[in-house]
Amino acid sequence: MAGLLEAPSGPRQLRDLLAGSGLVVAPGAYDALSARLIEDAGYPAVYMTGFGTAASLLGRPDVGLLSGNEMIDHARRITGCVAVPVIADADTGYGNPLNVIRTVRDYERAGVAGVHLEDQVMPKRCGHLSGKGLVPVGDMAAKVRAAVAARTDPDFVVIARTDARSVEGLDAALDRADRYLDAGADVLFIEAPEDEEEIDRIARRFAGVPLLFNWAEGGRTPPVSLARLGELGFRIVIFPIGTLLSAAAAIRSFLATLRHDGTPGALLADLPTIPEFVDTLGMAEVRDLEVRFGDQPM
Repeated sequence: MAGLLEAPSGPRQLRDLLAGSGLVVAPGAYDALSARLIEDAGYPAVYMTGFGTAASLLGRPDVGLLSGNEMIDHARRITGCVAVPVIADADTGYGNPLNVIRTVRDYERAGVAGVHLEDQVMPKRCGHLSGKGLVPVGDMAAKVRAAVAARTDPDFVVIARTDARSVEGLDAALDRADRYLDAGADVLFIEAPEDEEEIDRIARRFAGVPLLFNWAEGGRTPPVSLARLGELGFRIVIFPIGTLLSAAAAIRSFLATLRHDGTPGALLADLPTIPEFVDTLGMAEVRDLEVRFGDQPM
């Protein structure tokens, strides 16, 4: 867990993970608290989900309503509270290649280890929703080249995502991914394959290339075991919205109990106490710093 006096973790850690032998499993964080919980659970990386960011900041679906600045500010809060690398959703880069240059540099300054850029038109949509449109493949390749050129840290990871599978079919998605790899992408992210044969085709086509698999909970892609994904050669697996869906379910249960019983007493045994919860938030470090700098609490 990142301390109050420590710098956010950087791209080098993510590169080291990618160079290792195991899968990089990155559950999705929709805010700083969920990022802390992911790190506390022992995961090596955090994925900042755009779907979850839209839900947590706006209470709206992931349909392109958030600006780049809102996403980057959210990323800064997340990287500031964890010591593991953060992979962030950067949507379409928020414009043309010039906008992508600014986007990459702003995400770098926010402490993010890598971003993924997608080839949808704006306003974009969640990759597992219908109604998406694509930019021309050359336009997206130019964005990837701009992202690679823009990074000031050569370890910053540029992930190119294509949403072509659900718009133009898997063959088109594979061809687009080839173009993005040629443009300099470090990792390929082929969104929403719809069966295991398609997942196998992606892995065979890009054998030896770092691949990201989106284990979208409740999405179009079938569930696949981590062991199988490792055998196929995928390097990063994100679980983007499970934490968000779990939190929503737990909050609904709490509110239903409160409404029915008049108090949440029936649930208290399953909830952390206030001291236990603030310890999760780093209260011990706060106390140490108060002693160190002589700022005694009132």
